[in-house]
Amino acid sequence: MKNTAVVSTLLLLVFLAFWAFDGTIPRYAPDGDIPAENFSTDRAMDHVKAMSAEPHAVGFPNHSVVRDYIRAELEKLGLETTLQSGYTAGDWANLSKAENILARIPGSGQGKALLLLSHYDSSPHSSFGASDAGSGVATILEGLRAYLSTNPKPVNDIIVLISDAEELGLNGADLFVNQHPWTREVGLVLNFEARGSGGASFMLIETNRGNARMIEEFVAADPEFPVGNSLAYSIYKMLPNDTDLTVFREDADIEGFNFAFIGDHFDYHTALDRADRLDTRTLAHQGSYLMPLLNHFAQADLGNLKSLNDQVYFNMAFFKLITYPYDWIWLMWAGTVLLFIILLISGFRSGALSLRGVLLGFVPALLCLVINGLAGHFAWPLLTKLYPDYTDMLHGFTYNGYYYIAAIAALAIGMCFLIYNGFAKLKTADALVGPMVLWLAICGLLNSALSGAAFFLIPGLSLLAGLWISMQKEEANPYILALLALPVLWIFAPFIKVFPVGLGLKLLSAASIMSVFIFLLLLGLLHRYPNKKLLGGLGMLLFVLFMVGAHFNSSSTPERPKPTSLLYVLNTDSESAYWTTYDQVLTSWSGAYFKESVSEQVRERFNKLSSKYGSGFSKLSPAPLKTVLASEVKIQGDTTIDGTRNLKLSLVPRRAINRLEIYTNETELQQATVNGIELSEYFLENRSSRLITHYVSDNDSTYLDLSYPADQPLELTLYEASNDLLDNPQFSVPPRPETEIPKPFVLNDAVMTIQTLSFE
Repeated sequence: MKNTAVVSTLLLLVFLAFWAFDGTIPRYAPDGDIPAENFSTDRAMDHVKAMSAEPHAVGFPNHSVVRDYIRAELEKLGLETTLQSGYTAGDWANLSKAENILARIPGSGQGKALLLLSHYDSSPHSSFGASDAGSGVATILEGLRAYLSTNPKPVNDIIVLISDAEELGLNGADLFVNQHPWTREVGLVLNFEARGSGGASFMLIETNRGNARMIEEFVAADPEFPVGNSLAYSIYKMLPNDTDLTVFREDADIEGFNFAFIGDHFDYHTALDRADRLDTRTLAHQGSYLMPLLNHFAQADLGNLKSLNDQVYFNMAFFKLITYPYDWIWLMWAGTVLLFIILLISGFRSGALSLRGVLLGFVPALLCLVINGLAGHFAWPLLTKLYPDYTDMLHGFTYNGYYYIAAIAALAIGMCFLIYNGFAKLKTADALVGPMVLWLAICGLLNSALSGAAFFLIPGLSLLAGLWISMQKEEANPYILALLALPVLWIFAPFIKVFPVGLGLKLLSAASIMSVFIFLLLLGLLHRYPNKKLLGGLGMLLFVLFMVGAHFNSSSTPERPKPTSLLYVLNTDSESAYWTTYDQVLTSWSGAYFKESVSEQVRERFNKLSSKYGSGFSKLSPAPLKTVLASEVKIQGDTTIDGTRNLKLSLVPRRAINRLEIYTNETELQQATVNGIELSEYFLENRSSRLITHYVSDNDSTYLDLSYPADQPLELTLYEASNDLLDNPQFSVPPRPETEIPKPFVLNDAVMTIQTLSFE
């Protein structure tokens, strides 16, 4: 192959890979003055800015400010709003008082209603909630404004639910689904969420049955930039990352679509979740979903969305969403196997294939998978050894994470070129048989274990076509082979990024393996390159350059602040006080409080508090005693009947608090009610020692009604926290440096008391 063909086809591959990312998300241009009937990203961004001026978690002062802003904006549209308020604990025993915002557009028909859903609370305690989920609320507000500006009369009622306390355990959704009469009228939910601050918004289906009717109606609505695939939801269902929509599916058997973006995951739940960091193209993408779906489902039959059948689906630039029935999965696989066998027979008969060459062709393919798989597997543990600060980003995606993804992909491609350079004398046709066998085996396993990934077979057809072309002529047209890369790159290139961004850099192995898959599927072209050693060296050079770029972006700066934590803990029983932190690597700010250490026995008693990633306190050091009042405990009732003791307690705060967490000893609780909410029998049977976490609003008291065997002693341990360590006049903790932010997912900047109650 001539060097000009090598360069031009490589450039074409790079362009196709770039378009795999860029072509699936709308462009943004200032649009604040576009016609009223169109969705305006600028107008939506104005809402985001207004709602994300301050953190507004449940119980925070700005929570009611954001609530009132949303109500006012809905009322400007001519909608009547109501508040649904009440306690709920969800499935996670996270108690809070939720205040849902509700509105309704009446339709002309008698069918099921369409519900638009997002949540307005931000994550405790420092997140500004611009993306999560101010972007979702803003999308709905601007979408409704554009929809109503044309004065349509929908066939279906349109219900607007801006839920509360999603961050605490989907509590607002639980309150609506299980207590509001409108629930039984809902036929479909469109939920807008975020798990980062940029990138494409993924469509994820929530259904208890088959997805076929949902997919058919989604395709009929014809959103311009659909991004989603049946594999993503198969994985999503395995992860503990529920959304409000999950409550609708589990508790009321109501279908829905989630639309959520995960790019720039490092901003998730942090003080960096601000409007200025929300990608305008991402916000435009959310709007590009809402408008066609709102117009379509406002008229569609929402009582006819359930199905027993499933569809495989995936998106490609220009082609939008491609779907086919699950019934075709094994038929397509068997057909491909049959074509492959026919090619093998033809190749061996004609001499285009040799048995020795075919067997030898397995070696470089397996070497590529094994070597790069191991490199990806050990990459993150090695990086955390070299850069211990990374362990303090609990979600596992660092600010320079994109450099590492690019580096591992470059390493994989470079290594593949170098490996195949050692097999340069291997005929192209012989070299393709091994990868084809491996690919058919992988697809067969996926068909059995993860049917949503059945579309992986489609890029394999490019490899099969490359094999057929190579059997006809060794000197095949490189440009035709390059065009065969289109389905490979447009389907697989995004996966290199999606897995480590969404699930953390511990999955750099997925990026590495996906890069190898792409190389092997394009082997019909790449094996023909005469200068594979040079290209392998280029891959290694790019790996080094990306790693150097990552290194120079690894230190903490105001744009890349390090998450840190600090708490003051007072044990009122022992009258002892401690500084504690979740940080693995201390900074000059937090390290000043940890000059002395304590025994492991003392530290172990403090590691009960729950956190999303199971993080425990890493350091503990003696602190001066301060006057911090724990709740007053009042016994409202104490009776024993037929061997069961019933204990009623009220815990009355004697200072402003944000969170109360209650643990018990091993005594079996037969029944537990907190603030009128009965905890489920399933939860009581399967919990460990945590009973409840109360996220407090208006400094409300906590009321316990507990039943347990009378012959067993009950012990309650109360962890009571206020998020005011940096503002409390009793302390002189200086503000964080601008290179640090409060660590998310854990209790932080808190003054906490611990007291133990014993009932013999």
